[in-house]
Amino acid sequence: MKVSREIKTAIIVLGGILLFIMGFTYLKSSPIFDSSHKYHVEFDNIGGLTVGTAVSINGFQVGRVNDIVFHPKKPGVLIVTISVDNGVPVSTSSVVELFEGSLLGGKSIQLILDHSNKELAKSRDTLKGRHKPGMTALLEQKLAPILTELEGTMSQANTMLSGVNEILDAEAKKNLQKSIAKLEGTMNDFSLSAAKLKGIMSKNENKLNGAIGNFEQITNDFADLSGNLAKSELDKTVAELQHTIGGLNTLLKKMEAGEGTLGKLMQDEKMYSNLTGASKELELLLEDLRINPKRYMHFSLFGKKQKPYDSQKVTAENNIQLK
Repeated sequence: MKVSREIKTAIIVLGGILLFIMGFTYLKSSPIFDSSHKYHVEFDNIGGLTVGTAVSINGFQVGRVNDIVFHPKKPGVLIVTISVDNGVPVSTSSVVELFEGSLLGGKSIQLILDHSNKELAKSRDTLKGRHKPGMTALLEQKLAPILTELEGTMSQANTMLSGVNEILDAEAKKNLQKSIAKLEGTMNDFSLSAAKLKGIMSKNENKLNGAIGNFEQITNDFADLSGNLAKSELDKTVAELQHTIGGLNTLLKKMEAGEGTLGKLMQDEKMYSNLTGASKELELLLEDLRINPKRYMHFSLFGKKQKPYDSQKVTAENNIQLK
């Protein structure tokens, strides 16, 4: 059976149209023989999400975005249809999260499974969707208050500078310049003084080293002296001194109590009076011996008979001598 040229042409055209449809659906991630499950998610703003964007779980791709349309009953709400590979346990409480996939602003979708819920979602069910702030959004949130504070600070700085310009008239600015010039001169003088001090220390480096060495030797001598004092049984000497002082205190207490000869002498007034009287009588006896030696000594070289002692005569003679 011969096939006419028209039929061949028709077959080729139909095959081309079929291949075109299959390629178009493949590019839209909606293959003809698709066994995956489809789920709907509602978003107020998709932030540039496009059809064909990958759907991932923990970074692993498990599906694609199939379609994006406006909700027929909710103005401004978008319905995103995603396809997930068969075999992924998508429960009814699973969440579809829209997040920023790159710093350039592209959006991506990840599926967060709830393994605690055993009730699996059916194809064409609507899952819960939410937005996850990306790095750009977080930077905007963090930088917004900082920029606000910076603007306020800059405004205050401008106000302060304006006030300073108003306070610093021509004369004040001139005086400020003079002060700065004097400060510069002072710093130059300080630099010169530091240079001179450095030169002096360089010239006398040997002397300074010798002085430091002497100081170190003195320190060592003091250390040796301290060691010698520690070895000289100073504690024993102090203990003996304390013992001696304790004995002296005991002796003084006994003397105050009237014990011993010195104690009795200090406490017994009668003995003190007797000693005073005896001393006085001894003094009188010595004085009488000096004045009247004849009364106590009888000496004759030629054996002359000694005259009897006449106390009245002696007393009269003594009175005459005293006068």
